[in-house]
Amino acid sequence: MPYILGLTGNIASGKTTVGLLLLELGVDVYVDADVVVHELYLPGRTLPPRLAEAFGPEILDSDGGVDRRALGEIVFDNPERLRQLEAIVHPAVREELLRRMRALRPDEIGVLDAVKLIESGYAPFCHGVWIVTCSPETQLQRLIQTRGLTEEEARARLAAQPPIDAKLPLATAIIHNDGSLDDLRRQVTEAWARFKASLPK
Repeated sequence: MPYILGLTGNIASGKTTVGLLLLELGVDVYVDADVVVHELYLPGRTLPPRLAEAFGPEILDSDGGVDRRALGEIVFDNPERLRQLEAIVHPAVREELLRRMRALRPDEIGVLDAVKLIESGYAPFCHGVWIVTCSPETQLQRLIQTRGLTEEEARARLAAQPPIDAKLPLATAIIHNDGSLDDLRRQVTEAWARFKASLPK
């Protein structure tokens, strides 16, 4: 059977960097839920017309795909609208993610990278769950420096994140990403070796 490693962490925790390090270490298939969402938002897919019906035609770009920024402005500060969006998007994303995971060959290891890995119910499909963490101060600094957000915007994004502490007991590995890239690489390499050793032979 194929083996799946779930990778999660809140915004600006460095989850993407951990994913790149896993690719260096020889992961067979890497599926990023954010990338899947981007693909499902493209013109010609089923989600754009459904989202335009729910949120208005102004959330579409000139090609008929979803304008993520326009959509984000509608849902970001509106929990009810955000729940409405998630009710439409999550089932489509879940179906596509599971399709890709099922396509793995029996001897392959796939990584499923998703911010809401646990909340969306993917953890039971995974043979291990890694959670990437860092301090709120580091998250804030990264959002401002690497994503060009104002401090106010960055703090709002952080406040909208689900608390990480409740998820930590579900982790088979916790990757602390407040230090150097070398320190991160060491943690990932060691955790990867432990994960592979835990798999049935």
